[in-house]
Amino acid sequence: MFDQATQKITTGTGLLSGVRVLDLTNVLAGPFCGYQLALLGADVIKVEMPEGGDLARQLGASPALNKQLMGASFLAQNAGKRSLALDLKKPAGADVFRRLVAQSDVVLENFRPGVMERLGLDYASLRPLRENLIYCAISGFGQDGPLRKNPAYDQIIQGLSGVMSLTGDANLGPFRVGYPVCDTIGGITAAFAICAALYRRKETGEGQFIDVSMLDATLVTLGWPLSNWLIAGVEPRRMGNDNVTASPSGTFRTGAGLLNIAANKQEQFETLCEILGLQHLASDPRFAHRESRKASRAELTALLEESLLHRTAAEWEVILNDAGVPAGRVLDLPDVLVHPQIQHRGLTQVFDAIPGLDHAVTVVRAGFKVSGRPAEAASPPPTLGQHTDALLAELGYAASEIDRMRAEGAL
Repeated sequence: MFDQATQKITTGTGLLSGVRVLDLTNVLAGPFCGYQLALLGADVIKVEMPEGGDLARQLGASPALNKQLMGASFLAQNAGKRSLALDLKKPAGADVFRRLVAQSDVVLENFRPGVMERLGLDYASLRPLRENLIYCAISGFGQDGPLRKNPAYDQIIQGLSGVMSLTGDANLGPFRVGYPVCDTIGGITAAFAICAALYRRKETGEGQFIDVSMLDATLVTLGWPLSNWLIAGVEPRRMGNDNVTASPSGTFRTGAGLLNIAANKQEQFETLCEILGLQHLASDPRFAHRESRKASRAELTALLEESLLHRTAAEWEVILNDAGVPAGRVLDLPDVLVHPQIQHRGLTQVFDAIPGLDHAVTVVRAGFKVSGRPAEAASPPPTLGQHTDALLAELGYAASEIDRMRAEGAL
């Protein structure tokens, strides 16, 4: 856990306690991966350039935080990490990094292919320092292929992967998904692969080079739209909030608020009709069977909404779920975060004291519990270079050596 008095991280009890990760990543995909590992108890050392650090330090909705190099985008993905301000382009900085590698388990980077090789810090160069090193490179398109050197941001990957082509409806779109979904998928894919490699190493002693492509990782998650084309030869089309596999399954208007209903099974549809006083629809040839309901989706939606308008979405949510018909309101983020279910699960974590900030910071934990306990960051997000001197001292550097490297601009 984190000791505020000493500003030190003590041994944690997470699933990855004892694992050291060198996180050289910027912005989102890589930092999100490192954050997941930190939540599991890994000692994640965030290696940042002394001038400015991770670009995410300057990103987010608060200009004041951005100016302090503690932007909301950075705070969201970097709790539980230690920050080492190190210029890898300086010989002394590269030497520090090599010494760290010799004592670490994982190197995580999201530079364009070729950058680490030019620095002399790629997997082939580092492996002699730690034979069983796990090296994970996250990039937009992977380490090979015709697009390997192209710059990649989330929106670029959303477009190239087909995600945007699926988002919207017949009249509007393609649309970008409203958050950086491809960055997030890339980061969580990398975390999954690293955990698998750590398990393999424990069994065999082998290290690994992991090549994560955000484009590949995103395509893997497309699931049914992709398989419908690959296997059935049916090209997906934009359907807005409707579920392509069933009807009624989508978003419906109520007396107050929007409601998602997923009556995907025949018995769920029949129960829905009964609750709404529309029992006759269950025997209507237009709606009696799954395929006929899909073909008559617009007519069915209009008839259901006539009855749904008599109550609010909140009321229908309770009534339908109690009857076994899956339903849920369409909420905005402020409402989600105060929802009793989220509060009960303890999904958020609050840090009351962060150096340089005059207010508490709330972050989200991992999306799972371990033995009934939510995964938790051991420390607040670090200021730039906050742990530099302490980490160098751990590596055996004398104070005079640290001063010299700082004077040279390596720190």
